[in-house]
Amino acid sequence: MATSRRSVLRSSSPRAGRQTLPKRKVTRPRKVAAIPEEPSSRSVTSFFDPAGLVSFDVAAARFGMSKLQFAETLGLKKETVYRASRVNAPKVQARAKEMIEIVRRIAGWAGGEPQAIAWYRAEPIPAFGGRTAESLVKSGKATAVRDYLDAIATGGFA
Repeated sequence: MATSRRSVLRSSSPRAGRQTLPKRKVTRPRKVAAIPEEPSSRSVTSFFDPAGLVSFDVAAARFGMSKLQFAETLGLKKETVYRASRVNAPKVQARAKEMIEIVRRIAGWAGGEPQAIAWYRAEPIPAFGGRTAESLVKSGKATAVRDYLDAIATGGFA
């Protein structure tokens, strides 16, 4: 006759008819590496390499595009991303930093980096005659876009 575990534990005498239960192996939790944060919660500095330059590989991966698409978004030729001397040029780095700064400002309002990239590339800005932030950055007017975003953030109208 099989006895259930409860009946064994409720036995009147402490040793009579008591079966020993198999010992359970005590396992300790393993040390797990920290879970990576969501891309939208990382800081702007994660786009830069130790030398302080924008890493095109990291930026393109974070924004969900290829290096060629990233270069196109910045208004650069495709050859630029494959030559370190061109990628490290001050003008190219400045344009990449401007784009990253604008996208990071918008990410909180848009709901994340993918939505911010969509806004950056496609949303016409009425204050600039319907031009997008991407076209303004390509033409060297990133300061105007940043000023526009500052005005909106302080309660101004578009």
